[in-house]
Amino acid sequence: MLKLTDEGAKITLQAQPATADNGLFWFGSALLVGAVLVAVAMSLLSERLSIGALALLIIGCFIFNLKRQQRKKALSGVINGGVLWVQTGELVHDAGGKRTAITLQDSDRVTLFGEQLQIVDRDDNRKYHISGFESAQEAKVTKAILQGEAMGKRHVNIKMQSD
Repeated sequence: MLKLTDEGAKITLQAQPATADNGLFWFGSALLVGAVLVAVAMSLLSERLSIGALALLIIGCFIFNLKRQQRKKALSGVINGGVLWVQTGELVHDAGGKRTAITLQDSDRVTLFGEQLQIVDRDDNRKYHISGFESAQEAKVTKAILQGEAMGKRHVNIKMQSD
């Protein structure tokens, strides 16, 4: 829902259903299988090979966690719910009481993909991906405000409600 204010706009994003993160399940399963294999290796192989199998299990856990952290970091710029307070060159994202202020740099670009916005830096690296707008018109208004364009009738469709 879009509400225009003196400074910009307040936009309530429609929260998207969270995607299932079953990485912890797969980590636990792999750790269990690895532990069983290391136990079997310790009973059948020499000490050196058993220690090597244990070292491989530890290295595998480290690599898995490293990959998972990289995946989480890639999703850190995704905004798909909560309230956006939009002003020229900046926005504040309020998600369940946690506020994050985002200031656009002069070199940042705002691009529109249907009902989604993407903010990229000068090297076309994605900084933020914003979705959950009620309509493409809300996304257009957000882009216009962020870029400092004057709001006109072509941007805003006012709906009257009778109580």
